[in-house]
Amino acid sequence: MQKILFCLFIIVSFFESTIEAAEKSIEAKLIVGKTLNLTLKDQFNKNHTVNSDTKRIIFSFSKASTHICNNFFVTKPATYLQNHHTYFISDISSVPSFLRTIFIMPDIREFKHTVLLLDDDNLAASFQKGINTKKIIVVYILNKKIFKIKTISTQEELKESLEMASDLL
Repeated sequence: MQKILFCLFIIVSFFESTIEAAEKSIEAKLIVGKTLNLTLKDQFNKNHTVNSDTKRIIFSFSKASTHICNNFFVTKPATYLQNHHTYFISDISSVPSFLRTIFIMPDIREFKHTVLLLDDDNLAASFQKGINTKKIIVVYILNKKIFKIKTISTQEELKESLEMASDLL
C-alpha cells in the first residue's frame, strides 16, 4: 500500500511540475511596450490582422464578459467597431469543439458586428497570462505597440473606453 501511495505521489508531482514548466514557458503577450502581430479569423472564417490603423483591441476571456460586450455591440451600427478602429476578440478556446460547432458559432454568426475568435489554447494562454480573465480587457495600441491596458466590467465603461478620445493619449 505504501508503495502504491508513493508511486501516486511521484506521478502527481511529475504532472504538477510539467504543468508549471508549461505555464512558465508561455510568454505573456499583453504587456505595455510590446508589439502585437496578430491575425485571427472572425465568425465567418475571414482573416483580420492588427495593423497600424488599429487603436484598440477589446479582449473577452469569460462568458460573462463576452455577454456584456456583445449586448453592447448589438445596440450599435455594424460598422461601430470599425469606425472606432477597434477589434473585439472573444476567447472560445476552452469550449470543446463540439459545443463550439453546435451552439456557439451559430449564435456568433448572427451578430452584425465582427467577432474575432481566439480558439487556440496555447495562443489564448499567452494573452491570458498575467491579466484578470474575468474582466473585459481594453488594449490601447499605437502602430501595433501596446501603450495602455485597461480592465473594465460594464457596458458604460466599454462605451467610454471606445468613445473617449482622451483614452488614446
